[in-house]
Amino acid sequence: MNASDRASTPDLAAVRMALMIASRAPSVHNTQPWRWVFDGVRLRLHTDTDRQLRSADPLGRQLVISCGAVLDHARLAFISMGWFAEVTRFPDPNVPGHLATLEFRPWPGALNTTAARIRAIRRRRTDRLPMLAPTGWPDVLAAVRELARPHHVSVDEIAESNRPRLAAATEHATALRRYDMPYQTELHWWTGHSNVREGVPVAALVSDAEAARVDVGRPFPSAPYSVRRDHLEDRARLVVLSTLGETPAQWLHTGEALSEVLLECTARGLATCALTHITELATSRSVITDLIPHPDLPQVVVRIGTAPEDTDPTPTPRRPLDEVLEISAV
Repeated sequence: MNASDRASTPDLAAVRMALMIASRAPSVHNTQPWRWVFDGVRLRLHTDTDRQLRSADPLGRQLVISCGAVLDHARLAFISMGWFAEVTRFPDPNVPGHLATLEFRPWPGALNTTAARIRAIRRRRTDRLPMLAPTGWPDVLAAVRELARPHHVSVDEIAESNRPRLAAATEHATALRRYDMPYQTELHWWTGHSNVREGVPVAALVSDAEAARVDVGRPFPSAPYSVRRDHLEDRARLVVLSTLGETPAQWLHTGEALSEVLLECTARGLATCALTHITELATSRSVITDLIPHPDLPQVVVRIGTAPEDTDPTPTPRRPLDEVLEISAV
């Protein structure tokens, strides 16, 4: 590596700091299915297929969406440290697990509108409890649509009149999975444990009483009995992130757009919960398609609302950086 390369590339300490921040990205069941390789000049993002949900996600769609979220988190983290990351997606078609390569140049400019989303990375949580309606909703919806647009991802609201249909589709999907033993085994492997660095810990789950007041939510193993926000029925708004097609590149862009949507909502003081189980099965996915005004393919449903100030969801753990970052020679 020559002096010019060193001058235009963050050092290892900066890369480690940025990726520690990026590791707060959401992922399906908190599997954190990503792997980074840094050669001193370029940073490469790969999938970690050992963490793929073989039953729930046989094609790796949710895995790649999760990696798209960490990619966007990393790009924002580098901007906050004065580096612009130029992203080349799927740079080598012969290596399907190589999702992106980041190359850098100094970024001396102001953060402007990205600053609030960068600060939101550390505050964002997945909130599975009932929520109040989101404040300033028309502005929020317009903002998240604009943020998703560069990724060719559509953001559509599910009308309140259509909410019962989506809730029924959720119940149907849950019923189909109830006696799917590989699915249930996988679900319990990744959820409901304590003192872990991955998966959804028991502290982040909701009780049956709490889940009953959220009509559109992913079923997880139940937490011990509690009645947080017992005065609320869920009034979160529901939006759908959709793409024109079904390719790994579109899944990756979906994850990047999802990151922007979640962080923008967090920056505005709102609570969020991303749901991919409703799009795992063709039956429930087709219901969502009927509820949006175009024939795009639904990828993720997001609940967006306002959380009461007296409750704060527990942050989920993350893997040590050395488990996801490899340092290689140039």
